[in-house]
Amino acid sequence: MIARLELYSGEELSQIVNRSAGILGIEIDPAGALEIASRSRGTPRIANRLLKRARDYAQVVCDGVLTKEAAGLALDKMEIDALGLDAIDRRLLTTMIRNYNGGPVGLETIAAVIGEEAVTIEDVYEPYLMQLGFLSRTPRGRMVSPAGYAHLGIPMPGQQRMDV
Repeated sequence: MIARLELYSGEELSQIVNRSAGILGIEIDPAGALEIASRSRGTPRIANRLLKRARDYAQVVCDGVLTKEAAGLALDKMEIDALGLDAIDRRLLTTMIRNYNGGPVGLETIAAVIGEEAVTIEDVYEPYLMQLGFLSRTPRGRMVSPAGYAHLGIPMPGQQRMDV
């Protein structure tokens, strides 16, 4: 039997977030659930963790109701962007761009520079960045793709910046 793990869609994760909110006694609107789901990297475990942190924020700052705005503010405070990238994802990509011209660069080198274990980078961060098309593995090392540069708002070497 060959099995393949697929990431959950935003709608599926939104249902999971709504169910978890009910279990936890959190008041959440559908747009708030979708906001959390959309930044959860397609993973229910991450969605549930973000729900709990967003709940904490909403209870202190937003009258306890997780609306789209409250969830967005909470996730922004946690430095989780619209695609679910966190500070370490961005630091990994930015370090590769600034220090190594986008690559190729070896895994152990990246790990040493950003202060993460190589195994953690390989098992936790790389798969999602590769699925998004922001990072690729080559025989010579890891490379940041044009999509990775674009997401970070950094022009690729050799591209002229077009300020209008």
